Amino acid sequence: MGKFKFTSTGIDGLTVVQPTVFGDERGYFMETYQQAEFAAAGIPTQFLQDNQSRSCQGVLRGLHFQKKNPQGKLVRVISGEVFDVAVDLRKDSVTFGKWFGVTLNAENKKQFFVPEGFAHGFAVLSESAEFVYKCTRLYDPSDEGGIIWNDQTLAIDWHLGDITPVVSEKDKLLGSFANI
Repeated sequence: MGKFKFTSTGIDGLTVVQPTVFGDERGYFMETYQQAEFAAAGIPTQFLQDNQSRSCQGVLRGLHFQKKNPQGKLVRVISGEVFDVAVDLRKDSVTFGKWFGVTLNAENKKQFFVPEGFAHGFAVLSESAEFVYKCTRLYDPSDEGGIIWNDQTLAIDWHLGDITPVVSEKDKLLGSFANI
């Protein structure tokens, strides 16, 4: 058996990754990436950029994508908890316009692979969260695209309850799914 469990989401390529955690009274150890196992699961094995962010409760980042040079992302949370969402933007896909969300936190140690051709975003559910991710392509600010977080067509439940999302000024100006 491998060190990872790869679970399909019902949207082609979108995968939840559960690492095997080895723990004892001293703490724990886990691999977060292993090229051969990820390749066998159909996940790209070349990442060009790593990113990390810290956000406070209620912060909602997204939904972001790059138009001409889409990025695949392998995301995880190392502190706190987020609800992470990916929206299929591949026009030839049978799941075009469908979204999937997963709770990622420091305790469950799940990772989420978001392939190229998806919009991506997350909402912070805990007091704060540190979010790390690998990208298959370099970020290009001139190639940015996005969908407004509260798009009525997508109707994403961000799991924020009564919390009013904290959204950047730039993200407040994003267009609707229908206009992408």
